[in-house]
Amino acid sequence: MKHFRIILFSVLVAVLITGTVVEKFHDNAYACLHIYGSWWFCLLLGLVGLFCIYNIVKDRLWHSLSLLLLNCSVVFVLLGGLLTSVTGTHGSVALQPGAPASSFSTAEGDTLSLPFTVCLENFEVVQYPGTRTPMDFVSHITIDGEPAVVSMNNICRHKGYRLYQEDFDGEGGSTLSVAHDPWGIAMTYCGYGMMFLGFVLLFFSPSSRFRSLLRHSVPILVMVSAFSASVFAAPHTLPDKTADKLGRINVLYKGRVCPLQTLAKDFSTKLYGKPSYHGLSPEQILSGWLFFPEEWAMEPMVKIKGSEVKRLLDTKDRYVSFYDLCILDNGYDQSPMESMANPANKKLRDVTEKCSLIQQLVGGSLLRIFPVADSTGSVAWYAQNDDIPLHLPDDEYIFIRKQHSYCQELAVNGDYARLDEVFGKISKYQERTAGDILQSQAQYNAERLYNRLTTGRWLPMVLITLGILLFCCALLSVAGNRRMARHSTAVAWLGYGISMAATLFVALIFSLRWVAGGHLPMAGSFDSMNLMCIAAGLSLFVWSAIKRFDLQGRKGAVLCASVLMVLGFCQLVAMLSGSNPPMTHLMPVLNSPLLAMHVTVIMVSYALFFIVSLNSLAALASPSLRDELHRTGELLLYPAVFLLAVGIAIGAVWANISWGNYWSWDPKEVWALITLIVYIFPLVQFGKRQHSLAFHIYSLLAFLSVLVTYFGVNLVLGGVHAYN
Repeated sequence: MKHFRIILFSVLVAVLITGTVVEKFHDNAYACLHIYGSWWFCLLLGLVGLFCIYNIVKDRLWHSLSLLLLNCSVVFVLLGGLLTSVTGTHGSVALQPGAPASSFSTAEGDTLSLPFTVCLENFEVVQYPGTRTPMDFVSHITIDGEPAVVSMNNICRHKGYRLYQEDFDGEGGSTLSVAHDPWGIAMTYCGYGMMFLGFVLLFFSPSSRFRSLLRHSVPILVMVSAFSASVFAAPHTLPDKTADKLGRINVLYKGRVCPLQTLAKDFSTKLYGKPSYHGLSPEQILSGWLFFPEEWAMEPMVKIKGSEVKRLLDTKDRYVSFYDLCILDNGYDQSPMESMANPANKKLRDVTEKCSLIQQLVGGSLLRIFPVADSTGSVAWYAQNDDIPLHLPDDEYIFIRKQHSYCQELAVNGDYARLDEVFGKISKYQERTAGDILQSQAQYNAERLYNRLTTGRWLPMVLITLGILLFCCALLSVAGNRRMARHSTAVAWLGYGISMAATLFVALIFSLRWVAGGHLPMAGSFDSMNLMCIAAGLSLFVWSAIKRFDLQGRKGAVLCASVLMVLGFCQLVAMLSGSNPPMTHLMPVLNSPLLAMHVTVIMVSYALFFIVSLNSLAALASPSLRDELHRTGELLLYPAVFLLAVGIAIGAVWANISWGNYWSWDPKEVWALITLIVYIFPLVQFGKRQHSLAFHIYSLLAFLSVLVTYFGVNLVLGGVHAYN
C-alpha cells in the first residue's frame, strides 16, 4: 500500500498538470469534458476516497479524532463533488424588463422549468460616486410577485434554487445564473468543516506529531541581486512647492477621484521607469511636460525595450527623447511608431502607448480636473478640451476653457505666486462642486503619504544586500568559524531588528493603500507580495516570542538572516511585477469580505512553504543540522498545509456565492490543489529521521509547484484567477 500511495499521488498530480496544459491550448470546457469530467478521472478520484477509507480502517483512526476528521473530509468533499455532478443543475435565464420567465437553459442547451416565476423589474449599474467605474451590477426582480434583489456576491435563494448576477445586455436586460444543488453543497461544506476541525485538533492535541515537533524550530532561507540608479540635470519646470500645489488638485484617473500627484507618479514611472528624473518629483516632471513641452520633448527620458525597437530607431540607448519617436505637428499628433507597431509586438506597442500618454497630457485630455454637476445633481469630470455642457454659467465655462493657457502663461513668465493662487482656486472649485464625492481627508492624506513613501526601489536592494551579508555570517558560524560564532548573537539581533523595521514599513504601505483605496489591497501581485512580507515578518516575531526573545546562538542568526532575505526577495518580486501600482476601485466580483480571508491565508501559506524550501537548502548545505532542520521543516509544513487547504475552501465558498459553482477547474484552482497534494505527501511519507535527506530534496523540488501556482498561471496558463 505504501507503493500504491506513491503511485496514486503521482498519477493524480500528473493528470491535474496535464489538464491545465490542455486548457491552455483549448479551453476550460474542453478540459472539463475530456479530462476532469471523464470516467477515468472520476475513477481516479474514487480511488483517492477509497484510500482514505482504507487508512481509517487499517490504522483505526477512530482513536485519533484529528486524523479521522482529516481523512473523512477528503471523502466528504469527493462525495460532494459527485453529488453536484449527478444531482445538481446549472444554467442561466435571460430576463427583459416586465417579461416573466419560468424556465432556464442549461449549458447543454436543454430547457428546464423553474418552480416559480421570475420577472425583471429593472437593472442598474451602480457606479462609484463621481465616476463611471462600476461598483456593482444589480437586478431588481420579483419572484412569484415578491420583490428581491440579485447582485454580485448577493445571492437570491428561493425553493432550493439560487440566482446569481451573471451578465447584462446594456439595454436594460439582465442574465441570471441558476443553480440547484440540494445535496452536493451541503456534503462539500461538511467536508470543509471536518478538515478545519481536524487541523485544529491536530495542532492542540498533546499526542500529535505537530506538538512533538513544536519544541524544535529553526527555519532557514536564501536569495540574490543588486541594482543602482543614476542622476542627471533636468530641463525647465515648476519649483517644488508650486508643483506640490498642482499635485494636490483632484483628478478623475483610472475610474476614481484621487490627487493629481498619483497621476504624476504613474506618468513618470510609465515614461522613465522611475517616479523621479534628475532629482525632480513626479509633480515637477508632469508640470514640466504640461507647461514646457518643447524642452521636455528633447529629453531622453522615454525608456525603450527590445532590439526591434532600437533597430527601428537606430539607437543602442535605453532612453530616447519624444522627438526621436514623434513628429512635432500641432500638439504632437503624429507618431511614426504607429505605422511600425505590430499589435502582437508588446515592446513596440509599449512605445506607442508612451507617445499617446504624452499626447494626452500635452493636449489636455488626460487632466479631468473639472467636475460639473447636471440638473439631477450627478457629477461628471471633464478636461478643459472636452465637450463641456452648455448649461454652465459663462464665467464657469470660461474658467474651465482658459485654465491651461492661463497657467502656462504664468509658468513661462515665472509668476509662481499667481500660479499658486490659480491652483488653489481649482481646488476650491472642486470642493464646491464635488465635495460629497471627493476622498475623505483621511483617504486623501493616506494616498499622498503612500505616493511619497514609494518613490524608489531601494527597499528590496537594501534588504537583499543586508540579508546576503548576514546570511553568509550566519552560515560561517554554523560551519564552525569560531570568530563568527562569537558574534552570532549580534548577527541574530541585527537581522531581527532590520526584519522587524522592514515588516513595519511594508505594513505601513499596505495600510496606506487600504485607507486610500477604501478596501483591502489584495487584488494583485504587488499587494500579495507585500502580504507575504508581512506574513514572514510576523512568523519571525511569533517564533521569537515563543523563544522569549532569546536569539542567542547560531540557529537564531541563521533564522533572522534568512527571514531578512525572504523580505528582500518578496519586495524584489513586487518591484519586478509592477512596482507600486496605483490604487483602483475593486471590480464588483471582488467586492467581498471573503477576498481578504482568501488571499491572506493563502499568501501566509506560500510564505511558509518558501521558508520550508530554504530551510531544506540550508540543511543540504550543512549536513550536521540535517536532522534538526528536518523537524523544523516538518513543523512548518503543518500550518502551511492547513492554511492552503483553508484558503482553497474559502475560495470555493466565495466562488459558490459569486458564480454558483464552487469548483470550475480553473488553472489557478487546479495548481493550488496540486500544491496541496504535493505538500501533504511529505507529511505522510517522510516522517522518520532516516528520511531527512529525502525530505529536504523533496521540499526544494516541491516549491516549484508554488512558483507555478503563483507565477506560472499568471504569466502562461491564464484563467479567471490570473493577475499581474
